Amino acid sequence: MAPVTTLEEHRCFGGVQGFHEHASTAIGLPMRFGVYLPPQAVEGPCAVLYCLAGLTCNEQTFAIKAGAQQHAARHGLVLVTPDTSPRNTGIAQADADWDFGTAAGFYLDATREPYARHWRMESWLMEELPAVLAARFAVDIARCGVLGHSMGGHGALTLALRHPGRFRSVSAFAPICAPSEVPWGQKALRGYLGDDQAAWLRHDAVRLVENGARAPHLLVDQGSEDPYLATQLRPERLEQACTQAGQPLTLRRHAGYDHGYFFIQGLVGEHLAHHAQGLGLRG
Repeated sequence: MAPVTTLEEHRCFGGVQGFHEHASTAIGLPMRFGVYLPPQAVEGPCAVLYCLAGLTCNEQTFAIKAGAQQHAARHGLVLVTPDTSPRNTGIAQADADWDFGTAAGFYLDATREPYARHWRMESWLMEELPAVLAARFAVDIARCGVLGHSMGGHGALTLALRHPGRFRSVSAFAPICAPSEVPWGQKALRGYLGDDQAAWLRHDAVRLVENGARAPHLLVDQGSEDPYLATQLRPERLEQACTQAGQPLTLRRHAGYDHGYFFIQGLVGEHLAHHAQGLGLRG
């Protein structure tokens, strides 16, 4: 296993917020990720919450903007913030659009060239990164949850549904619920997977639920003034699918709130409490 390079560390709520890099075998390039170790980590391995960010973001975005560390310190949760795509791939078109390519990995393994070589985000997140974390940090990777925002909300939902039993708790802020039906998702799914729409549906939370996939109780928060609500997010589709399938879902709608981190900051404590309960933690 390649060594982990620590790029920076900061004391934070009695713990340590760090940002790190390693040479990823799955991606074939260096990948960055953040780790917040709560004070309890000095006593032994702690449960892990993967926090998946959205389009245009990186490994620092959620860690800096969400204000989650104070709640993680109370619950004894390790926060892991992965980067959102490979970087410096040498693929010219990867930097052409803000909603596809660099910073827009959609948390899947691409099969279409030229992206198939490096865009292997699902393999990195589900296989390689947990092993890196277990080898280097005080984490209990068997006790983990996943949270995401926007594109990262899509990732949290689909990874939990595609890997039953892997995550004990799941939540999302303003997720892309039905990517095969909306422009952001269609662009990404076609670009990474090609024109076979059957492949798209394997990375669509609504279709996964409709086709029998199940996950722990889903907590989803959505702002009513989110400019992407009607055209890109479609939480009503997830609500409909979960109701019909019997998949537990709490969908909360918040009047006046938009898509950004000011919305997340007000609710992130409740999300971490949801994960702490699912992971059997106190606090």
